[in-house]
Amino acid sequence: MQTTIVGYPRLGAQRELKKYTERYFRGEITQAELLGSAEKLKEAQWLRQREKGLDISPVNDFSFYDNMLDTAWLLNITPERYQRLDLPALDVYFAMARGYQRDGQDVRALKMRKWFNTNYHYLVPEIETGVKPEIQPDKLFQECAAAEKLGLSYRPALIGPYTFLRLSLNKSGKSLAVLAAELAAAYGAVFSSLAAYRCEYIQLDEPALALDLTAEDAALFERIYLPLLADKHGKKILLQTYFGDIRDIYAKVRLLDFDAIGLDLVEGGRNLELLEQYGFPGAQKLYAGLISGKNIWLNDYQKSLAVIGRLAKTVAREQLVLTTSCSLLHVPYSVRYEHKLAEKYKEQLAFAEEKLEELRILKTLAKNPDAEILRRNQEIILARQNDPDFLNAGVREQARQAAAEIVRRPGFAGRQIKQQGVLNLPLLPATTIGSFPQTPEVRGWRRDYKQGRLSAAEYKDRIKDKIKTLIALQEELDLDVLVHGEYERNDMVEYFGEHLQGFIFTENGWVQSYGTRGVKPPLIFGDVARPESFTVEWIKYAQSLTAKPVKGMLTGPVTILNWSFPREDIPLSQIAYQIALAIQAEVLDLEKNGIKIIQIDEAALREKLPLRRADWQDYLDWAIKAFRLTHYLVKPETQIHTHMCYSEFEDIIEALKALDADVLTVEAARSDLTLLASLVDYGGYVGPGIYDIHSPRVPSVDELVSILEKMCSKLDAAKLWVNPDCGLKTRTENEAIASLRNMTAAAARMREKVYHLAKSK
Repeated sequence: MQTTIVGYPRLGAQRELKKYTERYFRGEITQAELLGSAEKLKEAQWLRQREKGLDISPVNDFSFYDNMLDTAWLLNITPERYQRLDLPALDVYFAMARGYQRDGQDVRALKMRKWFNTNYHYLVPEIETGVKPEIQPDKLFQECAAAEKLGLSYRPALIGPYTFLRLSLNKSGKSLAVLAAELAAAYGAVFSSLAAYRCEYIQLDEPALALDLTAEDAALFERIYLPLLADKHGKKILLQTYFGDIRDIYAKVRLLDFDAIGLDLVEGGRNLELLEQYGFPGAQKLYAGLISGKNIWLNDYQKSLAVIGRLAKTVAREQLVLTTSCSLLHVPYSVRYEHKLAEKYKEQLAFAEEKLEELRILKTLAKNPDAEILRRNQEIILARQNDPDFLNAGVREQARQAAAEIVRRPGFAGRQIKQQGVLNLPLLPATTIGSFPQTPEVRGWRRDYKQGRLSAAEYKDRIKDKIKTLIALQEELDLDVLVHGEYERNDMVEYFGEHLQGFIFTENGWVQSYGTRGVKPPLIFGDVARPESFTVEWIKYAQSLTAKPVKGMLTGPVTILNWSFPREDIPLSQIAYQIALAIQAEVLDLEKNGIKIIQIDEAALREKLPLRRADWQDYLDWAIKAFRLTHYLVKPETQIHTHMCYSEFEDIIEALKALDADVLTVEAARSDLTLLASLVDYGGYVGPGIYDIHSPRVPSVDELVSILEKMCSKLDAAKLWVNPDCGLKTRTENEAIASLRNMTAAAARMREKVYHLAKSK
């Protein structure tokens, strides 16, 4: 029995790659220095994997930005607008990821979407007219050479052609059948090039097989792979799946000439049933995903050994390779970097490095069960479930008894009249989503405060000064609804967890969200409750500085749950209800203190939507209920906003209506406003984001007016808000101010157009 993993984190335990790359963006280091630093980071990680007992390491799981983008780059699928920039290759790559605006050139970035049901985001490749996939010199081959130089047992990994094609944007005018043939030929050329290297297997990641597949989808998969498997150029092919089961295609996949199949046995529990129902070919290897790649709790060895026992009835022991359920990209690096966590917490955690150790132990236990290791493992797991510091019987009972029917009265139409009477907002009101840039200065204050170099009073005074400056800036920019900027918050979820009972936190538990953006998800260890209000003071102070309304900014219960590592001993729905009751208390306190607009962000509501449609309704039922719990008790005059990320909402628009928010803002810019049609019948106000905050480029007034014209042609201008795609935390102050200035100018110009049109009628 061997051990391996699907993939490994790449930002670095101390976010080294982020720091190198952002220094390169700022022109502080050369390309050679960036590449050299990245090479050292990769090699250190490979050696660490070998040191921890891993038998085979994947290579090419590393990326400067995203593996889907890497695959497009490998296959030379680069839209013409980037080729025309006439930049060095690496800068063209980054322009695809971030956009480019310099020296009179202005190009938008590729679209960005969620990677299946994770908090990671991928860039959407565009296959344009005239583009035919063909491989070019790439880091894939450089990494193979580097791994061989280190004497590693390694396996090159890349996104499989079916997933690549299914997630790409086809602008070529070619049929899927033609593209399938071209991709098969391009991947065949990759196999041919890899023939020169000593690796035995090539890993092709096909997570799209865990989606609902039609007969046409299965036929497309087969159309791509039959020619590929007919000539492997002396290599063995591992079909690696994850994020769920492959029920719609397993019977077919097992008969194709793959040398190994990787199955997720954590999220894809039905895969075990498929193996038992259809069997497993005797000549293939089964890469059994038994160690969770998405959660951070200690593996329950008894449960994993029980699965291995069931597998042994279908698969010979020598066919088994123990692996992770998916890439470890979705968990932090190592518990050994957590110096402040109490030992009783640390012993219950397994980050990426600890999961390597778990694979080694599981391999040992599968051969020779050790009663003492198993006893200690169970002792730790039970301690977590029964820790008295995290039991709150009252909260559990409240969550269980949450009202079956949670309805806000009156309905939207009645509330709209009352809210407009109080707020008196203009047509096309302009606002932001919430956060403003977290400058080095602000981060320095927070660091000094936490490390005791700044007193609580000094810290509070500095944040209030920043809020005062921001309120004045927003009034000067002519925004209609203001925000306090969230300078006191390290993260929209972590900050809330720090003020709620039931959460624990890491120092270095960084997980990549996209590109160089890392987040540090809290750990939901126990029952969740709110001891006291924690946003009211800041919002109330901001409101005291202006006659314009200031939004109370809160994070919604589903987002807090989905962007944390959840406990596993109670249903997710019950955790969501507990958090919802805590947020409800904060909402009512804000209202009591005169805040007339309250935004409850559910940026990640879609994120954990099950991959299978048959499972959607159960999730949506409790997610909607949790959100409505937060706000159904407020007065009709109080306007409730919510914000959602990543624009793929057409298929759940009825669920969004059921949230019963007065104003829904959504990301839309990177999707070319394709969701506008689905917002026509929303009922409430909507604010599709008009520019992309994930890119440093500043949109012109003319560009934004053109976007607003498109919005007004589809949506009722009387129910349209003007706002960016998302919060401005990741942008510089200069970028944010310039973009907002253009946005409010565009809103003013569009108001005049709408008024003029109304008069002419």
